[in-house]
Amino acid sequence: MPTVWRIVKPHHVADAFSGEGGRLFGGRWNSVGTSMAYAAESKALAALEILVHMDDDYLMDEYLCIPVRFDTRLVRNLDLQSLPGNWRETPPSCSTQRMGDAWVAATLSVVLKVPSVLVPGEGNYLINPKHPSFGKLKMGAPEPFEFDPRLLK
Repeated sequence: MPTVWRIVKPHHVADAFSGEGGRLFGGRWNSVGTSMAYAAESKALAALEILVHMDDDYLMDEYLCIPVRFDTRLVRNLDLQSLPGNWRETPPSCSTQRMGDAWVAATLSVVLKVPSVLVPGEGNYLINPKHPSFGKLKMGAPEPFEFDPRLLK
C-alpha cells in the first residue's frame, strides 16, 4: 500500500480531503467548481508544493502532515504521453484542468497519479472526495510538520 502526504494548516485538518479548497480556487489539475484534494508521493514533495505557493510571511506558521494509504487498485496513472505540450506552464493551462475535471466527472478511480511539475520523475496524487471508493482511503493521524527557517534565506 503506498503512502502519500498532504500538508495543511491545523484549521484545515477537518476538511483536508473534502476538496473544498480545490473547488473554491482550482489548481493545475482542476478548474474552479471541481472538488479535488492534492497529495504528494513524499513529504519533501508535499513541502515543495506548499513552498511554491506561499509568501515568506507564512512559512513559519504551524503545519500538519497527513499520511494517506490506499490499495494500488484504487489508483489510475495519467499517461505522460497524453499530456498537452503546455502541461507544465505557470499559471496552469486550462487543458490540464479539463483533464482533471473529466477524471472527476467520469469517476474512473478515487485517486489519479499525475506527474510533478516541480520534480520531474516524481508524482502527485489527486483525490476525488466524491468518488464511491473514497471511504477505502486510510487517512492517518496528522503529525507536526515544520519548515526549516533557512528556507527563508
